[in-house]
Amino acid sequence: MGVELRSPVPARRRRRLLLPALALLAWVSLAGVGGGAIGALSGLQQNNSAAWLPEDAESAHVLRDVEQIRGANTASVAVVAERGSGITPADEAYLARMLRSAAGTGGFGDDVLGPVRSADGAAMVGGLGVVPDDGMPGEVSRLRDALDSGAPAGLSVHIGGEAGVVADFTSAIAGIDGMLLVVAGCVVMVILVVVYRSPLLPVAVLLSAVGALASSSLVVYALADHHVVTIDAQSQGIMFILVFGAATDYALLLVARYREELALTPDRFRAMRRAWRATLAPVAASGGTVILGLLCMLLSELQSNRSLGPIAAIGIVGSLLATMTFLPAMLLPLGRRVFWPRVPRVLPGAAAYADPEAIVAAEHPRWWRLSRSVRDHPRRYAAGALVVLFVLAAFAPQFRAGGVPQSEVFLREVDSKVAQRIIGEHFPAGASAPAIIVTDDGDASTVSEAARRVDGVVAVRTVASAGGDTEIDAVLADPPDSDAALDTVGRLRDAVHAVPGAHAMVGGMSAVQVDVRATSVRDRTVIIPVVLAVVLAVLILLLRAVVAPVMLIVTVVLSFASALGASALVFNHLLGFPGSDPAMPLFGFVFLVALGIDYNIFLMTRVREESARDGTVAGVPRALAVTGGVITSAGVVLAATFASLAVIPLLFLAQISFIVAFGVLLDTIVVRTLLVPALSLQIGDRIWWPGVRGRGPKGGTVGNPGAGS
Repeated sequence: MGVELRSPVPARRRRRLLLPALALLAWVSLAGVGGGAIGALSGLQQNNSAAWLPEDAESAHVLRDVEQIRGANTASVAVVAERGSGITPADEAYLARMLRSAAGTGGFGDDVLGPVRSADGAAMVGGLGVVPDDGMPGEVSRLRDALDSGAPAGLSVHIGGEAGVVADFTSAIAGIDGMLLVVAGCVVMVILVVVYRSPLLPVAVLLSAVGALASSSLVVYALADHHVVTIDAQSQGIMFILVFGAATDYALLLVARYREELALTPDRFRAMRRAWRATLAPVAASGGTVILGLLCMLLSELQSNRSLGPIAAIGIVGSLLATMTFLPAMLLPLGRRVFWPRVPRVLPGAAAYADPEAIVAAEHPRWWRLSRSVRDHPRRYAAGALVVLFVLAAFAPQFRAGGVPQSEVFLREVDSKVAQRIIGEHFPAGASAPAIIVTDDGDASTVSEAARRVDGVVAVRTVASAGGDTEIDAVLADPPDSDAALDTVGRLRDAVHAVPGAHAMVGGMSAVQVDVRATSVRDRTVIIPVVLAVVLAVLILLLRAVVAPVMLIVTVVLSFASALGASALVFNHLLGFPGSDPAMPLFGFVFLVALGIDYNIFLMTRVREESARDGTVAGVPRALAVTGGVITSAGVVLAATFASLAVIPLLFLAQISFIVAFGVLLDTIVVRTLLVPALSLQIGDRIWWPGVRGRGPKGGTVGNPGAGS
């Protein structure tokens, strides 16, 4: 009786599938838990600018003092009513009744200001104090609904002031998580289907991105819930987009290398192992560069900027982990079928390694033609790319980053904007949010008199005293979020600081904007050089050279300047934006340098790999041809995902979406495709100085190609 021998292959295959199965199980479980955190993050947002202030800012000191004087009601609601034919006694009685009924309820304070009629009799304004907490936007919205539903016919009623602006901001970003996920997901899906022409692969890549977002959101939620970081609408939106874009970029690189390896071996596990090892270094270096660049934001004195760094860095960590574990676990069980209908076939025998250039030409014909053209005419391509970049960069000084009025941060008409306009037409424009002065009780009269003499101050009144301090309100002639009001705050501070022994300080809505702007300028002055130094150090360690990293840094900085110049043209002349936040250049720089260097890392690590075998002259065009399609696809995906931020009607997000999207495309198409390869060819093997020089086909070194122009 014979013994039946069973093939060991099925058992071996089961063992090889066990690890992917365990990884899938772990990620599905993590996504299930983290999925709830994606939606829950919105509930932890702090969107009032006072929460972002440095603790030692003058307006922050005033805010704390006012809390002691007034209690918690440090924000203000301005209720504005207008009737073209003139306010009637019934209108005035209605508004007074509504203010009294709201006072002391929900988050509103007990004190009621007004209502006060305008000199022309066509408008009136009243005020309430509000507790500036998470429930404030909801209380303001409910008051708006109540005012609208019961207002006498012909009377228009609006809510402005600091609390009104925050409520409108909260409404503008409502549903940011769901909206961005849907828009970004659809954009990525369309691009991936076009790139791969496969129905399965895009789904796997998207699931990997969703897993990265779920894991990142879970960590960020825990940190924000324990007050380790402060999250706002901007940081949440940027993290969502960054995770989607980065996870997809890294996935494209891994999938492209996996497809390459499938052409060299029939064993999908061996192909994935080779692809994973070849992809790990550039992806880890790329992600590490972005993470370190983002963590430089910890040097910011603004809480919003300081928190954005680690929040976005956590998103990149999640993207790296999902790409290198979750995605391979999904791809391996499907094997070559994941590429259906363009299933990669194994090349015959020795032909797979006989002629690398022939293989590249066959697999990437269009990119091979372009790379040969760059190889033959490097000076021509370098000069053309530099002309484009320098022309755009010449407009960078026109980028206006002096700040914008708070009411202009909305890209649509909102209630607080209408309220401010009515106040400006019928009252002193600063009546909705006066400057707040806190001084010692004994010097209150002297400080008040000094404030009255300040140009731009139209009224001064003492509000309350407690604990030895007195609060004085100074009504400004200009809207509280205007440049003129901010200038008045500067003069007002100079005047009250000059009162001997009064220890007077100026805060309030306008003063907060002054301090935020000043801190933003300081931040970009400090952080930008640090980011450059960190990225340069990472490149030197990765490429084991000095010349190549310096060249890459210079080209990426030039790319950023060009993106800023193009943005200035679009914002100033095409879209008519009033300006931009002072932090905008810093945000644009960190994202474009950190993300833009990614594509150069992907390219130059492959150039180094190819140059080590055949020299730089042969390595550059081959690396460009092999990586051209995948890096361009990655750039398009990242640009498209950042562009999706523009669906949120806020000026800051619309501007950062354009700057990063345009900058990434510029870097991908011009810098990485033309300028960097052309410069590398002209520098030759000296680009790897002081590291090992590239070897020629017969083992010798290859110097400067001296190719034609």
